Amino acid sequence: MARIRNQWRKWASAWREQPPLARLLLDHFPGVAVIVDAHGVILNANPGFERYSGHPRRAMVGRRLTCLDVDPLHGDISRALAHCVARRTSWQGALLCRRADGQPVHQQGVFQPLETWPGEPLRLLVTLQDITDLHQSAQHDHAELERLEGMLSGLPGVVFQLCETARGDLAFHYLSDGLQALAALSSRTVMESAESLLARVHAEDRGALTTSLAQSAVSLDPWTLEFRLDTSDGIRWVEVRATPRRGPDGVTEWDGVMLDITTHKREEQRTRRLVSTDMLTGVLNRRAFFDFGEAVRAHAARQGRSVPLAMLDLDHFKTLNDTHGHAAGDLALQVFATTCRDCLRPYDLFARIGGEEFAILLVDTSPEAAWAVLERLREAVEAIELDVKGELLSLTVSLGLAVIPPQGSLEFALSQADRALYRAKHEGRNRLASAPGYPEPQERTGT
Repeated sequence: MARIRNQWRKWASAWREQPPLARLLLDHFPGVAVIVDAHGVILNANPGFERYSGHPRRAMVGRRLTCLDVDPLHGDISRALAHCVARRTSWQGALLCRRADGQPVHQQGVFQPLETWPGEPLRLLVTLQDITDLHQSAQHDHAELERLEGMLSGLPGVVFQLCETARGDLAFHYLSDGLQALAALSSRTVMESAESLLARVHAEDRGALTTSLAQSAVSLDPWTLEFRLDTSDGIRWVEVRATPRRGPDGVTEWDGVMLDITTHKREEQRTRRLVSTDMLTGVLNRRAFFDFGEAVRAHAARQGRSVPLAMLDLDHFKTLNDTHGHAAGDLALQVFATTCRDCLRPYDLFARIGGEEFAILLVDTSPEAAWAVLERLREAVEAIELDVKGELLSLTVSLGLAVIPPQGSLEFALSQADRALYRAKHEGRNRLASAPGYPEPQERTGT
């Protein structure tokens, strides 16, 4: 028992000789640690004070802590002290201080009011840690980020990061400033709500966008698509190219770019028009008539419908050319084509397939209704008066009408219409004749 008592006394004596924990913390804190009163006067400072501030530790006791501030009267330290004293709550944040040698340093400061007994004056524990290197690194990163942002905003497109959320919604994590020029939307607006951009996708392209994005999400193949945006400046064509990746949480993200290809699309459409248009009359040429006509025929065949087809030929065109010259012939063809086009619906196919030979494909028109349409067209041509050097010339047209049955061919029907046209010419011109088997009215208009 005596042995245990002696051991206890030895341990208690050694414990009493150890410095208090508060003193250990103060002495070994890696930075500035001081106790100040409510006015910011330094009451005690740790040994690291001189090493981190450059000021002699003992000489600073009794001086105000604001002497470390770059602006002793209105600097960061003054505001932090005022906050703690007025609210009796802690404050922490970055401070710009100045060492004794005048060198500015950035410090991470914590101002903590200390509990006191009733009636005792307020004291604060203030710790400062040098974060100058971190601040400079952050400034460098910020400058690099600004440089990168400037570079991205100068690109002819929009760099973006898109993700599919766990709920299946789409969200943009990033959009470069080029979005403003592309869609007249700020990047912030679209990052807050992806729908503000997606709602502007042209109605006819939304299905393709949804489908292609879903396929890319499943297969992780690159996402590429061309679609239209409805903007206040009109329709813009956009090409998107993005690379998908699957995150650890199973969410798919795409890093990509959106490019404005409106000019390219307009040139493409212009080239397509040039390739498919007769230069003199502005109507479809022979090649385009067969390309588009085959598509119309195939669509009608799937629905089990027939398609009326007509061949047209200006009467006595060679005589007009020989008598009045090619300029008058060209004018006659142009006026004739315009008149025919005005008599047809926008989606009917009308083409020049030879010198003065034209063809018509009446879309979604029954064979019975086609006869009346072409008769009105013949009458409109008959009413043309062409002024050639003061002389009024009249035009007439002969027409041959055939039909493409559901399982028929465009070429065969065109040959039938051509034979019907030859019959109309043989019977006196300025009339409409039909191919064998066509439901022809009993009375026909013509001279």
